[in-house]
Amino acid sequence: MTMDHQDVANPLKGLGQARSAGGRPPVHLWNPPFCGNIDMRIAADGTWYYLNSPIGRKPLVQLFASVLRREPDGSYCLVTPVERVGIKVEDAPFTAVRMQLSGTGDAQTICFETNVEDRVTVGSGHPLRFAEEAGTGGLKPYVLVRPGLEALVTRALFYDLVAAGSVCEDWFGVWSSGEFFAMQKASDIGVGV
Repeated sequence: MTMDHQDVANPLKGLGQARSAGGRPPVHLWNPPFCGNIDMRIAADGTWYYLNSPIGRKPLVQLFASVLRREPDGSYCLVTPVERVGIKVEDAPFTAVRMQLSGTGDAQTICFETNVEDRVTVGSGHPLRFAEEAGTGGLKPYVLVRPGLEALVTRALFYDLVAAGSVCEDWFGVWSSGEFFAMQKASDIGVGV
């Protein structure tokens, strides 16, 4: 793809033509120079801010989300073919805001929709992980949305996940797409003992 003067002045121009097969720009293929950090952050609740003001236009948030990438050092960047800028992410870049369950037991399937309307089915390509919450000892569930980019499962949906859980080999967790995602030792929480 050749860049003319207008493309350099507006690096977002042409993103519509540069979509990958998954419908998103192929940010994993782009290696533009790092141009520094900008005053943009994603709060722990999934709200995007620019210059400390929330970005209220969902299509704009979705555009930014489509060019978000996690770097090998763990930082987050917005990437275009001509520049890469750092942003701050307080927890996970996305939140899982809707969940759909189908089936039961090991034939159960869990699908999530994020706050930027990505849809994923929990399984080997989109695993669930459970991290200990700092200060409380509680669990925080995350689902992988894209390589390096996770969604924090909202507290309300976490309760629904627990309700759909079962015990497998002394672990309490949930099944999805034929895989078991362990939350906690069943004996530690007094389940199935």
